[in-house]
Amino acid sequence: MPMNAHRPAPRLYLFTPQLDDATAFARDLDTALAAADVAAVLLRLAEADERTLVNRTKQIATVVQRRDVALLLDGRPELVGRAGADGAHLTGIAALTAALPGLKPDRIAGAGGLRSRHDAMLAGESGADYVMFGEAGPGGKTPPFPAVEERVKWWADLVEVPCVGYAGTASEVAALAQAGADFVALGDWLWTHAQGPAAVLTQAQAALAAKAP
Repeated sequence: MPMNAHRPAPRLYLFTPQLDDATAFARDLDTALAAADVAAVLLRLAEADERTLVNRTKQIATVVQRRDVALLLDGRPELVGRAGADGAHLTGIAALTAALPGLKPDRIAGAGGLRSRHDAMLAGESGADYVMFGEAGPGGKTPPFPAVEERVKWWADLVEVPCVGYAGTASEVAALAQAGADFVALGDWLWTHAQGPAAVLTQAQAALAAKAP
């Protein structure tokens, strides 16, 4: 029997833009989180000194965690404890392996940037709390969606470690849920969508409910 037959309905995972103004974004984020069942928010921080990064994270954490949503930092595992985040998303096996001792067992360590099945299996075996497929690489280019869909299905049928499928558009949400993703990630395109973030999230929530395996 496929592993995904035992899994609950998938939930949403949101990317933020690269933030340099946490105060302004916090209002938009609070409105968006009220629109759907969001499991986690990936906080992507623009470069700044360490104190500024910690303060930005704390501002966003206040909005996210009061709704019982996990706040993950995009990289920067060394700031997780100081800033009160719930964990970090690490890109690549080397970054994951280096961060695990400082994050586990109390914090979440997610793995992305997994360009092969071997990398994904290695991440799962190393102790990643989830693996992510489909997010943009260093050049900003995402892999072809059929390849992402196939990778999600392969993982969901084989491995119990949760899987996040990255949706590059709203139309990809249902397919990732059907493939067996435990979480569907919506990139920073969400925040500039013509319909507005709350409307997109409401539609995505309905797609997950309708298409969950």
